[in-house]
Amino acid sequence: MILQALHAYYERRCADPDPARRLASFGLERKEIGFVLELDATGALKSVVDLRQPLGKRLVGTALLVPQAAKKTSGIKANLLWDNAEYVLALPEPKKLEAARAKGKEDEYRARLIEMQQAFGQRIEALPEPARSDPGVQAVLNFLRQDPAAQLARLGRSEDIASAGASLSFRLIDDDGRLVSQRPAVAPAVVAWADEDEREDTDAAATEASAAPGLCLIRGEAAPIARLHTAIKGVWGAQSSGANIVSFNLDAFNSYGKTQGGNAPVGVAAAFAYTTALNTLLARDSTQRLQVGDASTVFWAQRADRFEEDLTALLGADLDDPDAHVAQVGALYDAIHSGAFDGARGENRFYVLGLAPNAARIAVRFWHAAPLVEIAARVRDWFDDLSLVRPAFERDPFPALKRLLRALVLEGDLSRLPPGLCGDILRAIFTGAPLPAMWLNLAVQRCRAEQAVPYARAAAIKACLNRSIRHARSFEEVYTPMLDPANAQPAYRLGRLFAVLEKIQEESAGGSLNKTIRDRYYGAASSTPASVVPLLLKLKNHHLGKLDDRGQRMLYRAFQDHRPDDYIAEVLAALDDIPAHLTLPEQGRFALGYYHQRQAFFSKPDAATDTAQPEGAA
Repeated sequence: MILQALHAYYERRCADPDPARRLASFGLERKEIGFVLELDATGALKSVVDLRQPLGKRLVGTALLVPQAAKKTSGIKANLLWDNAEYVLALPEPKKLEAARAKGKEDEYRARLIEMQQAFGQRIEALPEPARSDPGVQAVLNFLRQDPAAQLARLGRSEDIASAGASLSFRLIDDDGRLVSQRPAVAPAVVAWADEDEREDTDAAATEASAAPGLCLIRGEAAPIARLHTAIKGVWGAQSSGANIVSFNLDAFNSYGKTQGGNAPVGVAAAFAYTTALNTLLARDSTQRLQVGDASTVFWAQRADRFEEDLTALLGADLDDPDAHVAQVGALYDAIHSGAFDGARGENRFYVLGLAPNAARIAVRFWHAAPLVEIAARVRDWFDDLSLVRPAFERDPFPALKRLLRALVLEGDLSRLPPGLCGDILRAIFTGAPLPAMWLNLAVQRCRAEQAVPYARAAAIKACLNRSIRHARSFEEVYTPMLDPANAQPAYRLGRLFAVLEKIQEESAGGSLNKTIRDRYYGAASSTPASVVPLLLKLKNHHLGKLDDRGQRMLYRAFQDHRPDDYIAEVLAALDDIPAHLTLPEQGRFALGYYHQRQAFFSKPDAATDTAQPEGAA
């Protein structure tokens, strides 16, 4: 199902009306090319064009259409008309050269470079006619025969190219900027070369199995079966050279005498299609991917829809522009309530694929396919669960997923998150399932460690609790965005009580306290309240005795025209007894009750606009 959906996406993009959005034809792929060597008709090197562009603190090449990369292992295998400086110029890579010298193997490394360059030239010479006689191909062959490294040194670019580690390709001067591999006489030969590459470097039995037609599991028709599938790049944490979804590299994985790709037969063209589609979705500049922790998530629709690109902005908001994020989420609410996802658009199938690294393979963390109307509703439900009254300085009522996750770990370091957590959260978002218990656990632990319940952490706790309540179909009411005085849940009431006692302490000192009871007692009060709450109630009497007229007025206002003792009695009215211990979910309720009560002290009773519900939302 996954490969079929990716294959259909490839076909859809190949037929896109916009030529710039069409995907590469069979035998080609987009690769980041760092340098282009410009040659004249005789093969003389005239200039080196640097195509690298800054990305953060490093330079990356420009994505260009080139012949599909060869499946490289530890052996020598060259790409066609493009490769790195080792293959093209026999130019040593500084780090490898230094390592070889340290081991006393410099001569072996330089000899290997010569073999690599020879393999590069042999691959070009093996091109069939008329590609072999093309002026551009002949110029490249002449260049390789004329000491390429010396030509490069004359232009003073040897050190720059060697240290960059980027890929190189060729073009003729005054050839409209197209690469040699893109010339009309060369391009058709690329397809034959790609098909031939599938049959190389294998034993006779594997060659026979690969060459024989089989039933392609993607297209459902007879076709030459791909022995090896193109590597998938862009999955965070996977090998930089790429990894595979379909791979059989040990005898233990084989069955019925079939080897490698024969165990999961996919046609050569179909394998190219699905890998090209997935690599495009995972590309660095893709607007249809979301990287959260170790989960690399991509999404696409059966038919083109702007929601494919909107989803990244909805869940992975730009923290530098929260106003735009608010507008986007508001537009989603309006679209759902106005019926924009009804009819044919809502029936459009939408796919979400979560991937994670697993050694040389890629693990499918989750896969979800549903009509677009359901996906949009799930995203809306996600923001509804996060909806929470917030301080005036919080501009974004819809916290991005990364911000929520940073609130759970020390110093906001996402690398500290448990493996698999991000994928489990994304799966819960799109399926409507309960959020992982680990998320609630991290949020509660962080509240206790920092003795604080900030906005993002409270929103995460509220979402976890509400999802669990709905899934369990219990009699407990889901938690509202604002303070709910009618909620009689003991842990929630205890959290409110703790906030009330802290407020009394603050006003008794005229707001000049460096530390409050929260800094000393929050952890114990949220986990073992029976051991702490009686003491805090006694301290309250001491704090009330220190109140001046200003402090009394501030408390009277904060407690909605109630005397402090009367307000405390109202909070405690639903409690039969103070529990000795609170479970993990109850500690989450305590934190949410504390947060709600604190925000209520600074909010007007009718401050509905402080919640995360946009205009027109239910």
